[in-house]
Amino acid sequence: MNDNVLRYVKRIFNIVTLLGLLATIIGSIYLWRLGAFQNQTILQQLILAHRYLGPLIFFCMQIIQVIVPIIPGGLTMAAGVLIFGPVWGFVYNYVGIALGSFLLFHFGRKYGQTLVHTFVKEKTYNKYMGWLDKGQKRFNIIFALLILSPIAPDDALVLIASQTKMSWRFLFWTIILCKPLPIFLYSYLLIFGGGFLTHFL
Repeated sequence: MNDNVLRYVKRIFNIVTLLGLLATIIGSIYLWRLGAFQNQTILQQLILAHRYLGPLIFFCMQIIQVIVPIIPGGLTMAAGVLIFGPVWGFVYNYVGIALGSFLLFHFGRKYGQTLVHTFVKEKTYNKYMGWLDKGQKRFNIIFALLILSPIAPDDALVLIASQTKMSWRFLFWTIILCKPLPIFLYSYLLIFGGGFLTHFL
């Protein structure tokens, strides 16, 4: 992938992100006018009106938002639990984000540093790549610990890791074993934390 192609990719990425942001704002206003934010039942009925299509769209959205962050991941995780319940909401979040992470790692490996620099700031890239100065093993350990954290920039970390000698096996088991905790914490913190603030205010 040459620089000209990547410039177009970055331009398209920015346009899609902007359109996604506008769609999120318009959609939020629409849902607010319907009363979906004031009444969880209305929101659930809208999504679950189509028994299979609703979950499928949400699942695909979780995969895509890892690769192209159209909508903030934290919002979609909380929405998954609110709409589908604690069990299926967690399942859709977990599997969708895991698959998105694997695809992101694959694209990073396939298209190299030029693609990574298109989506990751140079300062961020240099910061995390600096871990390699003390060896791949240390990099892997810190990577796993950050993936376990609910506040780490996971998508950027996965792209950066694709430029190291990290094995697919290590990445797979790190995502599978470390992702559940931050997804659980982040989802429920947004839900119950938001409810607490609303009650407090």
